[in-house]
Amino acid sequence: MKFRKKPVTVEAVQWFRYGDHPAVARYFDNKGYINTLEGGHEVAPGDWIITGVKGEHYPCKPDIFAMTYEPAE
Repeated sequence: MKFRKKPVTVEAVQWFRYGDHPAVARYFDNKGYINTLEGGHEVAPGDWIITGVKGEHYPCKPDIFAMTYEPAE
């Protein structure tokens, strides 16, 4: 079976350095660390941090973000 994502508007911020987003809990060696519903994930400069429909945060690589999301009006 194939499925398509429902159209949902999300908040997203592109992360470049510590202090750009409050969800980045730690910073080490030019990478951040973010807690997600699935556990912790690294965030590299240029990654997007998305706020999901339940207020959760998760990182997304720039190429995947560009293929999946477009600006909302």
